[in-house]
This record gives sequence, structure tokens and C-alpha cells, in this order.
Amino acid sequence: MRFRDSMARHFGDSLSASAPRPYLSYYDIRLDTEDIKALKHDWLTDSAIAFWEEWLEREILPKYPQARIVLLRPVISHLLLQTTDLKNDMAALPDFRRVTHIFVPISDSRDRWNADSGSHWSLLLVSVIDRVAFHYDSLGGSNFSAARRAVDRLGWVLNLQLRFHQLEDTPQQENGKDCGVFVCILMRHLLVKRLLNASHDEKVSMSMSGKMIDSRGGRKEMLRIIESLRKEGERRRSASPFSGSPNDPPRID
Repeated sequence: MRFRDSMARHFGDSLSASAPRPYLSYYDIRLDTEDIKALKHDWLTDSAIAFWEEWLEREILPKYPQARIVLLRPVISHLLLQTTDLKNDMAALPDFRRVTHIFVPISDSRDRWNADSGSHWSLLLVSVIDRVAFHYDSLGGSNFSAARRAVDRLGWVLNLQLRFHQLEDTPQQENGKDCGVFVCILMRHLLVKRLLNASHDEKVSMSMSGKMIDSRGGRKEMLRIIESLRKEGERRRSASPFSGSPNDPPRID
């Protein structure tokens, strides 16, 4: 439970007006008004990044049924980094058998119990078939240690010796809040342009040299997608005899 929610319960309605409200339920992901507010002009929450991964899995990956690619959710990557009992917590991880690539959002959070407590996101792309991990950090090497730790732990889970590459040509953000947007844009670019649309025998470069990132445009696009899904959820709810509680957010599933 978030701190603000627990305070609202304790003190009643005096805080309820400012408490985050449910905004959209999209399959396994639930966004609230704080996630939307952050997406407009702040550091992306783990729920916003998880939504983007869910959307890619639902809208892009089904077009490529032969793909064996995992988009690891931020809460699971946080568990991977912070657990003190990886052997027992492996049950929470996806089944990596037959998987060729794994996308891992990396946070610099050191709070074991709060995946949303960090201040910087970066992206790790693990090519299981090539036994190599590529790290894309839009703030120099800020998440270098966290990414190396994730690679070491994933290598243990996969029973593979993974090589680590820090991509020095990763596009760099111009402020302290666009890292999550960079992660989302780079994730889709790498997924679609470098992996899904590559021919079977093509040697694919993982370099980001010359790649330009429009973080403002990325935020707007994500918000447009969310608003479109929210309107569709509202349409479905109004057409259904089982509309549920008026406090429930529009739902797509």
C-alpha cells in the first residue's frame, strides 16, 4: 500500500481528494492518476514502464508468433536485484526455456521493498542465444553496477556465462527525468527494428550510434495510447450490462 493511501484511510476523507485515483486497467497492469501525472512531465513510475511492456506484448509481439522474447517487468527485475534468496525466489521469474532475448528495466533503487524508490532507469537487453548482455544507460554509467549485478544473477538463473557490454553510444538525456522514457523508446526500437524485423541469418548491430530520442514525443505517444485504451474501456463498460462499480477504472482485457 502506498503511504498516501494508508494516510487517507487513517485520517478519512481529508486526504482522499488528493489520493491517486484508478485511471486504467489494462490486462495485468493498473495505472492511476499519479502514473499519468508522472508520464506527462516526471520520472516514469514502474507501473508506466510495466504498461508499456504489456502493450508491446499485446500489440506488437503477437504479429511475430515465432518470437521467444521476454519483457521483464520492473517489479520482477527489482526482485532479481534485491532478493537475498535468489534460489527460492526463482519461482517468481518467467520460464526462460527456449527464450532468445530478455529485456530488463534496471533501477538504481536500493530499497528492497519498494521497486519505485529509485531515481534512474536504464535498459538491459540480454541475448541468451549469444550469451551477451547489452546495457543502455542514458545517463552515462549511472546504473553500471546495478546492470552488472543483474547480469551476474541472470547468468546464474540461466546457468550461462554472460558477457557484459556497456553501450557507450547510447543516446543521452538532457535532464534528470527522461530516463524512463528513453528506456521505453529504446526497448521498442531494439525489439522491432533490431530483433523482430531481422532476417534469420542477418548479423544485427546493437549499437545506438546516431539514434535520436524524442522524449517529449515519446511521452505524448504513450499518453495517446493510454487515452485511446481508456476511451475503448469506457465504451465497453457502457455497452455491458455488467458495468461494475463506478469507482472502477475503464478496463481492457
